[in-house]
Amino acid sequence: MNIFIRELKANLKSLLIWSGVMLLLILVGTAKFSAYYNNPSMLAILDTFPKAMIDAMSLKTFNLTTVIGFFGLMFLYFGLMGGIAAAMWGSDIISKEERDRTVEFSLVLPVSRSRVITAKALAALVNCVLFVLVTWGGSLVAVQSYKPDQAFYDYLTLEMEAMFVLELLFLAIGLMLGCVMKQYKRSGSTAVAIILTAYFLSVMSGMQEKLDFLKYFTPFKYFDAGELLRSGKMDAVYLFISAAIIVVSVVAAYWVYNKRDLYI
Repeated sequence: MNIFIRELKANLKSLLIWSGVMLLLILVGTAKFSAYYNNPSMLAILDTFPKAMIDAMSLKTFNLTTVIGFFGLMFLYFGLMGGIAAAMWGSDIISKEERDRTVEFSLVLPVSRSRVITAKALAALVNCVLFVLVTWGGSLVAVQSYKPDQAFYDYLTLEMEAMFVLELLFLAIGLMLGCVMKQYKRSGSTAVAIILTAYFLSVMSGMQEKLDFLKYFTPFKYFDAGELLRSGKMDAVYLFISAAIIVVSVVAAYWVYNKRDLYI
């Protein structure tokens, strides 16, 4: 419990910074949306965009003059920010002990390494939950002036659920990197590199039909905002794949960390 509380306090500043950035994004996004709201003539701007860009961002899927359509586009940024934040929390919460030369503190405690990982992972998980709640709450407050209907609330709920699954997935990957990589300084940058690569793969898969197979290699396509809007639910197959990645990553983190030498 002491490790859990200590990690919550240690990561509070990071949570506040990420939350502040997310709220700023929502504020700027909704302010920009005011120019599109119930103004079909603004959609003509899309005609000036390259077709590849429109396909990559699924711009034709969303009616940007409606709240639900605009937040469908915003989910691209929600997922990316949530993924990066979760991966950084997962990797840093483990590797920082070696980076800051405080790992001996954990080793002298009358607890196993597995319990240390569990306490730290739970603290990172709490951050992920709070980050989703901040995003959810900020979005609800920001759109009240547009009088959203029940369909919007249902879709936003689905988006937040998808964002949370993305966070869990990248949190598990970040945790694994923090436990597995002996070069602890690179775990965070490696986690971010994996996320950005996954994001660009999702963009590329939407640009051309022959690249559609790439969607199986990027979690951002598992929870595509356009598909969420069309189907009203998350795909069970992609949920299963996500769960498998999470389980494998967590098992690998525990197994390797319990066996490898730690840098003191």
